[in-house]
Order: sequence, then C-alpha cells, then structure tokens
Amino acid sequence: MMLISFASSILRRAVALRYPLNCKECVNKVEKVKFSSVTTRTIHDVNTNVIKDVILFKYENPKFYRYMNIFALVQYMFWTYLGIFAFSSLRDAPVDSSMITEDTPWFRKINLGENKYRNTLGIVAIVVGTGSLTMIWMYTLRSVRYLILNKGGKHITFVTYTPFGQNRMMTVPLENMCCKEKRTMATVQLPIKVKNKTMHYMLDMRGEFKNPILFDSTAGLFRKL
Repeated sequence: MMLISFASSILRRAVALRYPLNCKECVNKVEKVKFSSVTTRTIHDVNTNVIKDVILFKYENPKFYRYMNIFALVQYMFWTYLGIFAFSSLRDAPVDSSMITEDTPWFRKINLGENKYRNTLGIVAIVVGTGSLTMIWMYTLRSVRYLILNKGGKHITFVTYTPFGQNRMMTVPLENMCCKEKRTMATVQLPIKVKNKTMHYMLDMRGEFKNPILFDSTAGLFRKL
C-alpha cells in the first residue's frame, strides 16, 4: 500500500509539472498580448496629423516610361507620314475592268487614288498616330511616381511622370480625392479619383507602399466626390 501511495504521488507531481493548473491562464495572457499587439494598429488608431511630409507610395521605373514615350513618338511620326503621303502622293488611277479576272488580288481591284479611299486612308493614319501618342502621354501623366502626405495630414501631393522625363507635382486636399479600390484587393493598379480631373491617377502595384496603414487612413479611403 505504501508503495502504491508513493507511486501515485510521483505520478501526480509529474502530471502537475507537465500540465500546470494555471497553464490555461498563461495561454490566455499570451493570446491577449498577441491579439492586442496586432489589432492596435488600425486606421482608427493612426495619427494622420504628421509633423513632416511622409512618402506613402513610391514607384521608381523611369526607363519604362521613357521607352514607352519614345515608341509613341516613333509611331506618331510613322502614321503622320503615311497620312501625308496618302493625301499628296496617291494618284487617281482608274482600274481597267477588262484586265480584272478571278485570280486578280483584291487590292488591284481598288483605285486607292480615288477621293474616298485617299481621304479615308489619310484621315485614319493621322487619327491613329495622334490618338496613340495622346493616350500614352495621358497614361504617363496619370502614373504616380510618389504619393506624399503633406505636413499636417490635410493635403496629398501627387508626383507623376511626364513624357520628357521630368516630374509633375500637384497638391490636393484629402477631401477632394477618392480611392476606388482597397489597397489589399488591387492586383495590377490602384485607381485614385481626384475631383475635377477627367482621368484617374494610377498607382502601380509593383511599387512600394512605404506606410500602408497611414495610406489606408488618408489617401486610401473611399470618399463621395
């Protein structure tokens, strides 16, 4: 009996060491500490009244925009030359119907010098060249290089790329801008609408959000404009 009692006391001590009575309390304390350290930094806890300018977003890729605008200029010159050539060099050469057979290619059946074809070709070429250049330039001017929260936290400065490699800056109040999508949901680009501007400003998601929570608390909010 004494041996059994001694063995049972040893077993109880071993169990107590392996599973202490207050282990549940310890686990709860650790979980509370972890939970509090994660959840205290929300957009409601961030002080947006910054004492100096803070970079919220940064995307450095000047070579891409330089090459894209060079391509746009080359395309513009090509299509403009094609349009001028169509207006000035195409001559009216009526097609001899007696020479047309079933094997004659379709382009030999058309008189490109006829007014309707010459004018259409020239106008289309100039529109394509000018349109492609305009679209690429507008895309460049709306691509954000830096997004800066100004001192005091009431204004945002957009620093965008330009077709000729310089920076373009624009400062707007926070209430005049609206983020169209959540930062965590965007995959390719994050659009931001600015009041009285026709196109959205685009944040490339390959860039770096220097202060994500501060961004979500200021520029990343959805506002009705």
